[in-house]
Formats: sequence, structure tokens, C-alpha cells
Amino acid sequence: MATDRPLDAWMLPGELARAADPSVVNGSPGRRTGRDWAVDVAFFLLAVAVWLGERYSFLAEVPLPRWLFLADLSAGALLCLALWWRRRFPVALGVVAVAVAAFSNTATGAVLVAFFNLAVHRGWRWSVPMVPAALLLGAPYVWEYFPGYLGLPLVWMLLIGATLSLSVAAGLAVRARRQVVLALREQTDAVRRESELRLEKAREAERDGLAREMHDVLAHRISLLAVHAGALEFRAEQSAAGKADPPTPEELQESAGVVRRNAHVALEELRGVLHVLRAAEPDHEPTAPPQPGLDQVADLVEEVTASGQRVELTLDVAGIPDAVGRTVYRVVQEGMTNARKHAPGAGVRVSVRTDEGCVVVAVTNPVPVGVTEGELAGARVGLHGLAERVRIHRDGARTGTLEHGLRDGVFRLEARIPWVP
Repeated sequence: MATDRPLDAWMLPGELARAADPSVVNGSPGRRTGRDWAVDVAFFLLAVAVWLGERYSFLAEVPLPRWLFLADLSAGALLCLALWWRRRFPVALGVVAVAVAAFSNTATGAVLVAFFNLAVHRGWRWSVPMVPAALLLGAPYVWEYFPGYLGLPLVWMLLIGATLSLSVAAGLAVRARRQVVLALREQTDAVRRESELRLEKAREAERDGLAREMHDVLAHRISLLAVHAGALEFRAEQSAAGKADPPTPEELQESAGVVRRNAHVALEELRGVLHVLRAAEPDHEPTAPPQPGLDQVADLVEEVTASGQRVELTLDVAGIPDAVGRTVYRVVQEGMTNARKHAPGAGVRVSVRTDEGCVVVAVTNPVPVGVTEGELAGARVGLHGLAERVRIHRDGARTGTLEHGLRDGVFRLEARIPWVP
């Protein structure tokens, strides 16, 4: 699946860009996006500007010892350079900034950036304690070297503390916003994964439904072909044994026509199912499969009767929903198909009626003497699929049921489908 890589990823902070698509910065915490480079350059230039301003204002007016003057300039310059590694080592840079802030005025801009950076990347647990630590270490410098005409040392301590606190607060605000964005993205990803899972389950259910349709179509048609071919084979054997007249050309032509027509219909129905399967692919519009319903039950019985299977139909229901009608048709079709497979030549009784808010479909046929339930089991693919189809129908607490079994030499297939007129 293609990633939804944002077109403006270079404008995102590295943390958000990696969350959107790790390939943007190769998944490395130390790699910068275009936006990161712009911010880092701006912060560096700001820190350098403050370094220059302090060098030619405060340090030019306040008489400091030569060693402290050089230490102030050197520490401020080094801390400005260290800002280029602020994303990879935020805690280490914060600790160094606290130490440097105790004696370096030129490092003021870099210290504010370091505190802001620490709050963004490590939160309040690391950044907030740095403010009182910096004030505590810097108090002797302020009391010793700040001249009186610049204001009371206590006022300067409060001003410095407020400035550092604002820097930390700004960093925490940025961090909170990023966390909200990341949380929203995680929720979106979770919803997308759940949607994909539901879609996959829906596709699986659709494939299962199509598999059932294919089984129902092919089993019915192929069993009809088997009946015709078996009858023709039996007639030929009887003729070869001198027990029956050989088939006339007209009978052979009629049998061949029946086989051809059923094979053609089977191919057409299979082509329809395959068309639905192809239409269910992502690049095609889904199309509902052409499924027969209650109105086609009589035609189905007439068709199998014409093939030589004896079927007695009792249809005493009308006006049912299309979904229920399709299930009724499939139950009748499966019942007659099983009768042809396991009890060829036996008569079949089909009954469709209503009973206590249900449509009851019963298909019964006698089985040969000595045949057991286990011998009738077969693969049971059709019955399992049919049971799932019937269970889909619900009416309140009632669920559709399918029962089948052999009793007193009669195999009975019965479906009860909830339906209230």
C-alpha cells in the first residue's frame, strides 16, 4: 500500500515528519527537515546577535576581571556553536547552559534557546528544575558584578527568572501542541487500520458468499448433467445387453441437446459469478450478483422434473422479502441436488410454508436401503454454506436455523427463516 507521504513534509518539524513518513528523514532523530534547518539557523543567528550585543554593551561598560571577561566571551561563543547539536543532546546542552549562565552574559541568547529546546524535547520534568538551578548559580555573579546604576540585584534576579520561565513555557506549549498532533495522527492511524481490517473482513465475507454461489450453481447444473449422462449410459448398457432397444437418433439428439443446454447455462451462471468477483476488485464498481428468488422456485422444480427427477412441490407462501426468497431458492436447490447425488431416481418432496413467524422450507427424499448418515455426509460444503446463509436472517432474538438428517429411511433438509409479514 502506498504511503500517504505529505507533499509539504519539509515544512514539518522532524518529529512530526518522521511520524508521517519515516523515509522523509530516513527515520533518524538527528536528521533535519527543511523547516528544522531554517529554525536552527534562526536560533543560531539570534544567539550570535545577543552575544555581539552583550559584548559591546554590558561587557564594554562593566569592569570585569580579565579572566572573567575572556571566560564570558569564550563560554558564550561555545554555547552558541553547541546549539547545532541541541536536537540530539537536549539534556546535556541544558545542563551546560545552566553552568554557563552562572558567569556569562554573552551566552544569554544561547541559554534561552537551550531552555526552550529542553522543554520541547524532554518536557517539564527536565526543563522546569533548570530555572531555579540557573538562578541559584547565577546569584553571586549578579550581586558581585552588576553595578548599582543598572538596578537592584533582586530586581535583576526576578527579571532573569521571568525570562527563563517564559522560554521554558514557550517550549512546553510547543511540545503540547506536537503531542496533540501526534495523538491525533495515532488515532487516525488506528481508525484507518480498523477500517482496513473491517474492509478485509468484508471482502472475506464477500468471497465466501461468492464461493457459496459458485458451489450452488455448479453443483446443481453438474448434477443435472450427471443425471442425463447416467440415463444415456444406462440405456446404452441395456441396449448392448439386449434388454432394451438402442436409442434412436431423435433420442440421442434430444439427450445431447439437454446436456448442451445445461452446460451452456452452467457456463453462463459461472460467468456471472466470476463477473461479480471481478467487479468486487478495487478498480471496478461492485455489482450485485444476479440471484434467483421465490418466483423462480417453480421454474427450478420444472427444470429438474424435465430432466427426469420426480419432484412434488407445495408452495404456500408469497410476498416475502427478496433476501428471504433467495435463501428459500438456495435451500430448495441444494436439497434437490443432494437427492440427485445420494438417492438417484428417488422422489423428492419440496414444501415451502409459513409457521409461527417463520418461512419453513423442507426438502425430503427417501434413500436407498442400508445407506447410513455417514455415507450421506460427503464434503458437506453446500450444507455448511447454506447454514451460514440461513443464520444471517434474524428477527429480534430469533435466528434462522438449518437442520438435516436421516430418519426412518428418509433424508430431511429443513430451514426455518424468521419472517414476520
